[in-house]
Amino acid sequence: MRIIETIEEFYTKKFGGIPENIRKEIGHFNVFKLDPFVGKNARPVPYARRDFFKIMLVIGNYKMHYADGVAEIQKQALVFSNPQIPYSCEYTDRIESGFFCLFTPAFFHQHGNLDQYAVFQPGGKHAFELTDEQVNKITEIYKSMFEEIDSDYIHKYDVLRNLFFELLHFALKLPAAKFEKLPMNASQRISSMFLELLERQFPIDEDHQTLNLRAASDYAKQLNVHVNHLNRAVKETTDKTTSQIIAERILRESKILLKHSAWNVSEIAYALGFTEATHFNNFFKKHVQLSPLKFRNI
Repeated sequence: MRIIETIEEFYTKKFGGIPENIRKEIGHFNVFKLDPFVGKNARPVPYARRDFFKIMLVIGNYKMHYADGVAEIQKQALVFSNPQIPYSCEYTDRIESGFFCLFTPAFFHQHGNLDQYAVFQPGGKHAFELTDEQVNKITEIYKSMFEEIDSDYIHKYDVLRNLFFELLHFALKLPAAKFEKLPMNASQRISSMFLELLERQFPIDEDHQTLNLRAASDYAKQLNVHVNHLNRAVKETTDKTTSQIIAERILRESKILLKHSAWNVSEIAYALGFTEATHFNNFFKKHVQLSPLKFRNI
């Protein structure tokens, strides 16, 4: 069963095509109205992990299903999702309207660590019931996002980040929606701990210059489990191998370093745990079909 939805698949499924800038930019941000996807237009939202973040303002009664429980929205809510946590939606035909913004992890590179906020952590609060007055305030934030994203202002993405943080801190001050806790099985616990440990290895920068854990066996040792046990747990819950997930995260960090750091390719290779620059070149070219230098110069 496939349980990973990429941002490219999201655009293809919802809009029949992929914005060209997704392939060219390191970070991506966009904002939408919910109306075309809910009510009489509703389609099933299957249980899956997405490789992007999403924040939704939802007007209507529905349920969000997570690995460890169910959040029931009575009337209206602000809902957060992130790449670490799979979810599905039930009763989307009952949703009347709303808005959502989505963005990739790289959009906030050098602008803060989103993992420090409870709404983006496994076991954290992800849904917040709202009063009518609060809905009005949040609606204004989304309207500002639409205005900015359609503008020609050269620093509009800085403004959009500020609007995102306005949404985030608004939510962090609110009580969470009713959440029915479900027991987490052993595979889910191990997989969750692995993903959390993986994210703690990043970002790579002047203060944290080398990747200390690079192989599945390194993570298994840290988690005090056999590597085969870790591999089975990760495969069961993510439909990917441990090595695949590590490689994808290293690849994402390598793209960020190539575009946003002054380090040369050899320095980046060393920081990411490659013993030789040629090994990094081969790894990068295998996944991107471009050499690191060509990617840097695009």
